[in-house]
Amino acid sequence: MIALALSAGTAALVSAEFLPAGVLPGMARDLGVTEGRAGLTLAATALAGAVTAPTIASVLPRADRRTVLLVLLLLAVISNIVVAISPSFGIVLVSRLLLGVAISGFWSFALSVGVQVTGRPALVSTTVAVGTSMATVIGVPVSSVLGDIIGWRAVFGAAAVLTLMAGAVLWRLLPPVPAQQGAGLAMMRAVLGNRRLVAGVVVIFVAAFANFVAYPYIRVAIEAIDASMVAVLLLGWGLGGLAGNLAAGYLSRWLRWAATAGPAILAIALAALAGTQGSALLAIAVVMWGFGFSMVPVTTQLWVSAIEPRRVESAVGLQVTAFQIAIMSGSVVEGSWSISRDRLQRCSWAPSPQCSPRSASPPCGSSRGFREHRLSAEC
Repeated sequence: MIALALSAGTAALVSAEFLPAGVLPGMARDLGVTEGRAGLTLAATALAGAVTAPTIASVLPRADRRTVLLVLLLLAVISNIVVAISPSFGIVLVSRLLLGVAISGFWSFALSVGVQVTGRPALVSTTVAVGTSMATVIGVPVSSVLGDIIGWRAVFGAAAVLTLMAGAVLWRLLPPVPAQQGAGLAMMRAVLGNRRLVAGVVVIFVAAFANFVAYPYIRVAIEAIDASMVAVLLLGWGLGGLAGNLAAGYLSRWLRWAATAGPAILAIALAALAGTQGSALLAIAVVMWGFGFSMVPVTTQLWVSAIEPRRVESAVGLQVTAFQIAIMSGSVVEGSWSISRDRLQRCSWAPSPQCSPRSASPPCGSSRGFREHRLSAEC
């Protein structure tokens, strides 16, 4: 039950983190920014997370971990409420910083707290990761559908309610949990001195970056090939992720091979997605993408905790930092590229003989994959 309570908290937080990917068009339109710029809300969350993950155990070396987890969930509730009522994009970005603190802090402590209470690291890691996948199922496809029906602001309001409910479950089930012995700056320094661990964290970053440079725009990429499949394929991505979490937990007994399989499947899926124009291969690639990437957090979290069994908080903190930097870097790269592309096309746009003047489309072949620049039927 403790693992399920931690999973519920993780699910609520991750749902909120990736909500912009599901409501991106409406959010951008309402706030008066491009979809590329709106996608930077993911980068803001990751920026705060990248700072929080390696430092929170040092800042709170003796604090009861149950209390810390509950406060972090409260921060997420506040963040979602502010985003839901925010009148400007700037306020949204600041609010998302709070969410980044909550997510990274919660992730950094969840495994060590769960292990201290249950003594079963594989169970805790897999269950928490399943919460992440369920959040992806809810946070992206369901928010995409709900955003079109009730509006993106109401979706963030619902996320605040779900997070509050997760906090109530955690408050009811989780007993007081003391900080890990030796937590603080000395523990982090010792972990950073482990060269094998640091090299592994770099590899984790590379795999996560490959995912997150593409992830913020998964909806518009699907729409460019088959707009009717958006909700179904986003659900398929999440279900593939759920299967990947479960497979990673089962394969954790062969940890080295499992940790290698996730990035390999992810690479194949992204390559297939980049080259396809058919719906069938698109569907296979999207599900494989979710499956492969969702193996990564489970296997790498178990790997870093196996490398540093007496310094789990700091080791997992570095793993979370790698993920958050990857999210931030991917969102910034993709968002900056999209913004630059928009500017270039506004400067160079002109109707061409190959495109219909009636549709006022950019030249054929440009901007494939982004809804605001989709080609007309005449191209």
